[in-house]
Amino acid sequence: MRAILGIDAAWTEHEPSGVALIHGDHEGWTAVSVAPSYDSFVAASKGVPVDWSTRKFAGSPPQIRELVEAARRFTPAELCVVAVDMPMATISFETRREADSAISKAFGGRGCATHSPNAARPGTLGASLSRQLSAEGIPLATTSHVHPDLPRAIEVYPHPALLALLGRDYRVPYKVSKSIKYWKGTSIAERIARLLVEFREIQAALELSLGKVPIDLPGAEGVTTLSSLKSYEDALDAVVCAWVGMHFVNGTAAAYGDDVAAIWVPA
Repeated sequence: MRAILGIDAAWTEHEPSGVALIHGDHEGWTAVSVAPSYDSFVAASKGVPVDWSTRKFAGSPPQIRELVEAARRFTPAELCVVAVDMPMATISFETRREADSAISKAFGGRGCATHSPNAARPGTLGASLSRQLSAEGIPLATTSHVHPDLPRAIEVYPHPALLALLGRDYRVPYKVSKSIKYWKGTSIAERIARLLVEFREIQAALELSLGKVPIDLPGAEGVTTLSSLKSYEDALDAVVCAWVGMHFVNGTAAAYGDDVAAIWVPA
């Protein structure tokens, strides 16, 4: 049995980061736990269930050792991959990387170009995360990675991954902050309903590979603000990261980048 930790890492310390844990082997993978923040994931590993009705989860800087220890409380499976939605590299960087350009070239025409990292975002937060992973014996996999050299950290970008997961031709409209851009002229209630349709489709597709994904999506009638959906978006992104990690372990993910940094996408 192996375990994979998926992290939808916020680019600032003030915003929460989704976390997901899956485990499995060559016969299949199972979702173990999903949480919308570092603190709630650690708390869940100690027996405190995630309260999905919480309006706003607290943000905090990543503490990789604490997350690894929490994963070990959830499962005896060996942690083999940490899949992170955060720009990372084996060297310091303050500008766009070859990995960003390669993804934009391959998927930009489908609406999935990358954001450009800079000195401030993710800045020291991303560098700290990379250092912590290396300190835990989980170095970053780049194009020079030779499978199956594990454990490894991998960088994931959910947008192109979702094209593969859902079989879509164009960027999936599921980002809460972009809903007014997706559906101009619609009411907040209508945008909430449409986002939840996308969330449920993502969750259902993930469950084909991972079994029951423990995210309690609400009904549209019970949601009054768009911002209250952000925790579900973060949690789903974390599961998508873990799902890409599964493809990495299975040898069915491709690296876009160079020997300094790479973004992994299901082949």
